[in-house]
Formats: sequence, C-alpha cells, structure tokens
Amino acid sequence: MPVDHRKMVMGVIVGNRGFFPDHLAKSGREEILRALEAAHMEVVALTPEESKYGAVETREESRRCAELFKRHRERIDGIIVTLPNFGEERAIADALRLADLRVPVLIQATPDDPQKMTIASRRDSFCGKMSACNNLRQYGIPYSITTLHTESPDSLEFAKDLEWFAAVCRVVKGFRNLRVGAIGARPAAFNTVRYSEKILESQGISIETLDLSEVLGRIARMKDNDDHAQAKLAAIKTYADSSGVPAAALLKMAKLGAVVDQWMAATEVAISAVQCWTSIEENLGVVPCTVMSMMSNELLSSACEVDICGVLGMHALQLASGTPSALLDWNNNYGSDPNKAVCFHCSNLPKHFLRSVKMDFQAIIAGTVGKENTFGTCVGLIKPEKMSFARFSTDDTSGKMRGYVGEGRFTDDPLNTFGGAGVVEIAHMQKLLRYICENGFEHHVAANLSTVASAVHEAAIRYLGWDMYWHGCGNGAC
Repeated sequence: MPVDHRKMVMGVIVGNRGFFPDHLAKSGREEILRALEAAHMEVVALTPEESKYGAVETREESRRCAELFKRHRERIDGIIVTLPNFGEERAIADALRLADLRVPVLIQATPDDPQKMTIASRRDSFCGKMSACNNLRQYGIPYSITTLHTESPDSLEFAKDLEWFAAVCRVVKGFRNLRVGAIGARPAAFNTVRYSEKILESQGISIETLDLSEVLGRIARMKDNDDHAQAKLAAIKTYADSSGVPAAALLKMAKLGAVVDQWMAATEVAISAVQCWTSIEENLGVVPCTVMSMMSNELLSSACEVDICGVLGMHALQLASGTPSALLDWNNNYGSDPNKAVCFHCSNLPKHFLRSVKMDFQAIIAGTVGKENTFGTCVGLIKPEKMSFARFSTDDTSGKMRGYVGEGRFTDDPLNTFGGAGVVEIAHMQKLLRYICENGFEHHVAANLSTVASAVHEAAIRYLGWDMYWHGCGNGAC
C-alpha cells in the first residue's frame, strides 16, 4: 500500500553568526529549501524580507521565527535547523523555546570544503553544531542529529536522513491525543495483555471502551439490507477469496464491520483492539479476523485479544512506514536454527502481509465452538521480505512506558501450518528472546514489512520519553 501522500510540513531555522561569512546563510537557505522540495516537503521559514537572508541570528529574529511557527502550529510536523556556518546557538534555542511546538527537531550542519578554508568562505559548522546541541540540551529541548556529523543538503546521506526524520515526525504526531478503541473485555485467559489506562492517559493516549453486548445488540437490530452492511459485504467479497464461506457468515461479518466502522467514526477512534476468544464466536457465530484484517490493511490497525499495547506497536510501525502492520505471536522455534522462529496468528493479518489470502474457518477455536461458528480467518503465508518489529508495554511498577524494537526478515523457508504465519530470521535472536523473557514482555509483537525500527526508536525514546531497547544496536547507536 502507498505511503500517505499528504505533504510533510517542516519548519526551517537557518542559523547565522555575523562574524562568519554570512553570505553562506543566503546560499545555505536556498540549498535546504531545494532539498526539502526534492523530498516533496512543504516549508515554513522566514523570508529574506523578514530577516537577514531569512536566517535567525538576533533575539528579534528569534521572536519573528517563533511567531511564524506558532501561526502554523497545527500544520508543522517537525523543525529542521540548518547550519551553513557556525550559527548563533542562542538564537536557535530561543526560537524553538518561544515557538514551543514540541515537535521533533533535526540538526544539520553543512561541511567545509578543504579547498575553501579562508576567512571569506570557511563555515565552522562542524563546531557550531556542537554549540547548538549544547544549548538545546540546556534549554531542555529534545533534538535529533543526522547520521554524519556534517552533511550537505544535496547529499544522498541527507536525503536518507530526511526520509528517516519524516518517519519520526509521523510517529510523534500520530501518538499525540491518540484515541484507541477497546472493543470487548480482555479474554480471561490472557493476563499477559493487561495494561494501565492511567499510564497511557498520562502519555496523551485515551482508551474508548465498547462492551461486546452493545456491538451484538446493534448487529441484531441491523437489517440485512442496511446500506452500511451491504457496502461492507461487497468490500469483504472483493478483499479475499470467500468461496468456501457460507453466505450467512459473510453477512454477519459485514454487520460486525459496519457497526465497528460507525462506532469508530462517532467516537473519533483511530485504532482498535478487539475481544475474540470466544464470545464473538459463541454469540455471533463468526470470528472477527477478516473485519480486523481489512481495518489494518487500510492503516486502521486492529489487534486481537484486546491487546491495547500491541496495537500501539502496530500503529507506530504503520506511521513510520506508511504501510499496514500486523500483530503476531512469537510462536515456535524453526528447527534447530537459533536465529529463526515461526511468527503466527490465526489470523487477522492484513492481506498486504500475505503471498495470497483465502478466507476460512478458525481451526483452533473450532474444536470448542464448532466449525460453523468460526468462519472469517485470513489464511496465508507471509511474504519473504524485510521486517521491523516493535512491542510497547505499560510498566505499572515504575509508572512508565517501555518497549523494544528491531529488524529482521521473513524468509521463504517451507512452513506447513494453518492461519497466517511466516518464518522470521533475526540476528542474535536468542539474545532478543532472553531479553523478552527476563523483562517480562508479552508474547505478542507488532510487525511491519519495512526497515523503520530506527525511526520508531527515536520517536519513542527521545520525544515520547519511553524506556526502549533497540535489538542489535547496543545502547541505541548502530
């Protein structure tokens, strides 16, 4: 699926210090604007008419920059500080403090040319970046830095860093005032997905609950020819091969999907986690997997077993990549290979994940409630592609959010099983599994067919303030 095509909006601060060559501020501003245009980003920045060269050096220019940013508060996703020369670190920090946007900040410094080190053309941005970062640290303003200490705005390295920074900004913005739907109660057998609503609320994440009795009641009152139900039924039939599924079961799924869609729209819920085992099967006669799969495939992440923290991991990966996420079990070893495992769910995986998808009955629950009450799973093998994984959790003892991220790949190793499944390969996987068990993390993990662990880690640890472990990167530095 494509990335969200809404243009990212970046505020830009051009640093300048007068006793360095200030013509570099003029050319530096032009260079960064070209780079952002090439990245299809919109810019909010002072013009040369509003300050000298459109840069920020004096207290007055800091104030003007802050006022400009505040006028665009609802639009700006992040701020880029560019240093074409040493830059006035106080002015940069003041502009950010006065604007108080609380969005991610990226510090970029343009490298010197060894052939141009005279007083007329020397930048000293290498040094100025340290001073800018020092002041931001003093001001308590979190910031990110580029991969290389100095990078030209027109370089491939900076283009990649811009892409990474945009992902960081999407995650941070997507978690601001986030509303999550908890549809049904936590299944009694799943203590592992317990979480603290109060800790989440302290992070600006609100939980909106909906009892399954309300869902079932609304479904019972919905006529078979209801426009919303019929539209959902048509969407289900085109989403996956449902040739082996009874028509009555498909209509039940359609009504379930229509009710959930209407509730989410009315309550402004962005993502959801749904009770499954085994109330929906016993009382409605289907599994909710296809309905949830379709939501996740449309970037409205949905997790099973009311795993609220699990769907937060899905959401973070989806925001970073712009593609659907899935929730999986770390489920089985794969032979004797210590770096491989089977990831599985029964399944509500989005079809974006699967090589091919067919709707079927849920083989596990069928033994309890009967095959006829378990139609609606999405069966298939996961595509052999690179993957990122993430898990968040509320640490009720410390009152904090915590989590881990990492990357690996789904392989094309043979796997003869049911549901939605794939073989994953992760370097030093035994270390990861030990970390999960020693720290009491859940058996669920969010996955995404992308390489965005770095962006999710940066957003979570630097801007959300969560305790994070980045598998494979030591203390967070690769």
